[in-house]
Amino acid sequence: MQLSDLHRKVNHTEAGWHIIVALFIAIGLEFVLSNALTFGAKYAVAGLEVTLVLLLTVFPLHAALKRIFAILLLALISLANLASLGMVIAALFGGLHVDGHELLISSTAIYLTNIIVFGLWYWELDNTHQTIPDFLFPQQSSPKGERGWSPTFFDYLYISLTNATAFSPTDAMPLTHRAKLLMAIQAVVSLVTVALVVARAVNILS
Repeated sequence: MQLSDLHRKVNHTEAGWHIIVALFIAIGLEFVLSNALTFGAKYAVAGLEVTLVLLLTVFPLHAALKRIFAILLLALISLANLASLGMVIAALFGGLHVDGHELLISSTAIYLTNIIVFGLWYWELDNTHQTIPDFLFPQQSSPKGERGWSPTFFDYLYISLTNATAFSPTDAMPLTHRAKLLMAIQAVVSLVTVALVVARAVNILS
């Protein structure tokens, strides 16, 4: 299942409610950010993201158009999160005046959004039914295997969580260039957030 299939009430692969919940959590985390650390008006950006979610889940649009909206939604959340990270870094080096508490809260929101949105990216792209999958899961490489097993969103969210904390794959292995590129980008964002932003914010507080 992909984001473009969320409007279906019945899906034999997996339920879509947890994906919608993840989307709204990622959007909701934008409201936790300080106004000084958001690109433009955060309410306008969040409103556009909610509109795209509604277009994917409520309105009966053409599948190709829904696919475009799905990629646009994930790209918008990702770019807004990266822009906020850039502004947090600018604040740490004196470009913006933001207190330490706001930096800690904002960096935590950025880190959590990073985990959710990349989990969505992995799930979305690995469900395109290409010849070579993007990830190889342990259940697929076992000698006995698990008949009929297929990964769900929670499996991809776990990949995202482990990559954001260990900065490397620990469960499923990336097989394609795009999967490796996405994991590399996520690891860099997590490393900057944890090692630089949070450390400097703690120094400001102390």
